[in-house]
Amino acid sequence: MTVTIRDARPDDETRWRELWDAYLAFYGVTVDAGITDFTWHRVFDPASTIAMRIAEVDGDPMGFALYITHEGTWISGKDCYLEDLFVDPEARGKGVGRALMDDLVTLCKNNGWSRLYWHTSEDNRTARSLYDTYVESDGHIRYRINF
Repeated sequence: MTVTIRDARPDDETRWRELWDAYLAFYGVTVDAGITDFTWHRVFDPASTIAMRIAEVDGDPMGFALYITHEGTWISGKDCYLEDLFVDPEARGKGVGRALMDDLVTLCKNNGWSRLYWHTSEDNRTARSLYDTYVESDGHIRYRINF
């Protein structure tokens, strides 16, 4: 099994929407279709700070990470906020989530960004078992890595 992380491409749209729907179902939420469309289009808008990485397993998209870079008042560089990370249930436990996280850490370091941070649901034990290997929770179920 080979996991490859890359930038999202326009031809990922159908598969991303499947993964996105599964992600929303996991959290038991709905997002207006217009917002989903807008999110997809912002990924490819050069004026947007939203970007997406795709995890392929043997050439098939099996996960994604949506992140945002922004300035901050407590740093001189940029923050990278991991807004959404999801791995197809069929690919869980195979290192796909870790590959996405490691990729974001590398992007942060290579781009000189100051921090990587994210949030997750307190009861999302699967995600927390991965995230806790990067940094301890500060009690707010928010994670941050300083670079």
